[in-house]
Amino acid sequence: MKKTWLLFLCSALTSLSVCAAEEANQTNLFGSGKLNLTGLIPNIDGAAGGGITHSAIIGGYGTEDQVGAAFNYSQTSLSDFELKTTAVSVGLFNRVELSFSESEFDTQKVGAALGLGENYTFENTSINLKVNIFGDAILEQDTWLPQVSIGASKKESDNANVLALIGATKSEDTETFIAASKLFLDHSFLVNVSARNTRANQNGILGFGGDQNSKKKWYLEGSLAYLLADNLAVGIEMKQNPDNLGFARQDHWRDIFLLYNPSKHVSLTVAYVDLGEVALQEDQSGLYTSLTLQF
Repeated sequence: MKKTWLLFLCSALTSLSVCAAEEANQTNLFGSGKLNLTGLIPNIDGAAGGGITHSAIIGGYGTEDQVGAAFNYSQTSLSDFELKTTAVSVGLFNRVELSFSESEFDTQKVGAALGLGENYTFENTSINLKVNIFGDAILEQDTWLPQVSIGASKKESDNANVLALIGATKSEDTETFIAASKLFLDHSFLVNVSARNTRANQNGILGFGGDQNSKKKWYLEGSLAYLLADNLAVGIEMKQNPDNLGFARQDHWRDIFLLYNPSKHVSLTVAYVDLGEVALQEDQSGLYTSLTLQF
């Protein structure tokens, strides 16, 4: 199923790009009217935000009269693991965002120590919907009110048998979120705060729920970015996580990132990430890198 969704959304993104090129002189539907950097990047679920957090802002550069889209590839190299994620998203008239991500979590040598086999890989997909309820984080500079969006993510793992063995109660689940975002142009700050109703273990990589807790709860996440220039931003992210599994503790996530746009439609991101303990392995930190193509 995940390959079908990925091919469909990639095909849709390609078709939109071709249409944009062919109709550039006839319509402004694909005009990329938002400010540089405000298209954000897809997070590891595929929804627009930062690498690990959500934002209320609709992804891509489409304004209320335009369609925007993005393609993202990211890689996170930790002390003992590696996570690769591919994501695509489409933003419709700065109101609705549809996105999809596919991730592979490589256990490398730890897989053998856990009895799974070296380089055992957990594969996950996430299909997401986000709707802007009110506000415009970018244009409404005469008010302190933020842009607010709500959304949902349908997540599924291909490793149901292994997840059951480690104590996860589900291999697929749906989590919801609400996010508020505000860009303070005069001070060059972008603030994102959101809450997720979830029971995901390591964002769903290790399933959902467990012997310690099987119910969904609300968890906070947020990011703060400072615009150093029109095409360069630095910032931090924080993500609270549940701790459901008795066999392994889960910590909160955090990172420090640098986002650079060599052109409006290309974004390069590097970050130092700290995920704490993952699958009995302590001090899992490392380098996050991503490439985003968007309009």
